[in-house]
Amino acid sequence: MRTDRGCDEHIRSFAQSNQLQARLHDVVPGGSHTYARGADQYPEYMAPILVRGRGSRVWDVDGNEFVEYGMGLRSVTLGHAYPPVVAAVREAVGDGTNFSRPTIHELTAAEEFLRLVPGADMVKFAKNGSDVTTAAVKLARAATGRRRIAVCEQPFFSTDDWFIGTTPMADGIPDDVRRDTVRFPYNDLRSLAEILDVGDVACVVMEAATATAEPNPGYLEGVRALCDSTGTLLVFDEMITGFRWSVGGAQSVYSVIPDLSCWGKAMGNGFPLAALAGRREYMELGGLRTDRDRVFLLSSTHGPETASLAAFRAVVDAYRHDDPIARMEHAGRLLADGVRAVAAQHGLSEHVEVIGRASCLVFVTRDAELKPSQAYRTLFLQELLRRGVLGQSFVTSAAHTETDVTKTVEAVAEALPIYRQAIDRGSVDGLLQGRPVAPAIRRTAAPRRLH
Repeated sequence: MRTDRGCDEHIRSFAQSNQLQARLHDVVPGGSHTYARGADQYPEYMAPILVRGRGSRVWDVDGNEFVEYGMGLRSVTLGHAYPPVVAAVREAVGDGTNFSRPTIHELTAAEEFLRLVPGADMVKFAKNGSDVTTAAVKLARAATGRRRIAVCEQPFFSTDDWFIGTTPMADGIPDDVRRDTVRFPYNDLRSLAEILDVGDVACVVMEAATATAEPNPGYLEGVRALCDSTGTLLVFDEMITGFRWSVGGAQSVYSVIPDLSCWGKAMGNGFPLAALAGRREYMELGGLRTDRDRVFLLSSTHGPETASLAAFRAVVDAYRHDDPIARMEHAGRLLADGVRAVAAQHGLSEHVEVIGRASCLVFVTRDAELKPSQAYRTLFLQELLRRGVLGQSFVTSAAHTETDVTKTVEAVAEALPIYRQAIDRGSVDGLLQGRPVAPAIRRTAAPRRLH
């Protein structure tokens, strides 16, 4: 049995989680339905299997309680089991969830969405982000008659071939598909101009900003101008920025309007919902009011099911009558300040760093030579888990309280002396129990048994 002592002297067992994780590996490839949720992303023998959540807290099968960060891969901004969302979903499903004609929910949800997003005339709902980013690519190709796609060097846009072909896990994707997508660095207009000058690019796909990178002055405006001058569609991925930077996404913050934008994650506070929004002249190519050949845009049985649309409308109502972004940013600022202060006390300010927008914080872990290190990251995660803090980041929600932040900073303060030992030794050996974590998207499976 694996046990670990928390900062409250509670013996924290992961025995049942380890047993269930082994069973998951028997029935689910990788032991998880999302690579970022995989056991290889957490310290060995310390990957909790969760049973419930409320607000900012979650509980696992062993009875452990954690303050959670990341919040469903950034999909939960209001907190787990947010009562108004739960109530709206219960009411909706009581009248049925799926029908053979559109429901009133589809019209009201679409109208409410379009009131939030500047420059978007039409919207189509789907179930996950990959569906809508791929629909945007398809629409851009049809509208322009071009094939190539320019994607920014940012973490992730789709599970589909046009993007996965650019990653280390490109096995099974034809070479000609891989050649159709070219990458360009963020905040570098010259590199994008060189790609677009050829004149064969259908669209530019990018996040306007990320947790670790904001646009330089004039950069997004420059991207917009390049797309306009070359007849290239501009597609913003608002999966993370939507409802976290602003209810209207990064395009509202930076006042640069794309031709198409792709949404998901927080728009349903964890319920499965995504959206493709854009200018009417492009979106109608997938509709019934076009004289051109129609584009098979998005068509799914579950895209308009009533539960997720009701959840979305409850989320919009919460943002209309409250300020969830201000609350998550307040918690983020307190957390960043607290962690930086205790890191400085231990002489680790350059080794454990908190960076990013206050509502979307990440931590960077470096070794004795100040190089980013997965082994030191794992040690940090291990010590936080022992002390009741779960998360691959410090991404907050509106449900995170000052009490949660205090508990987290205390956990970090107790974890850093162990991190300091590893820095002084120049190694995590003897301190890290088990193997280090590995990048979620990588070419080969780790040559080790996963539990």
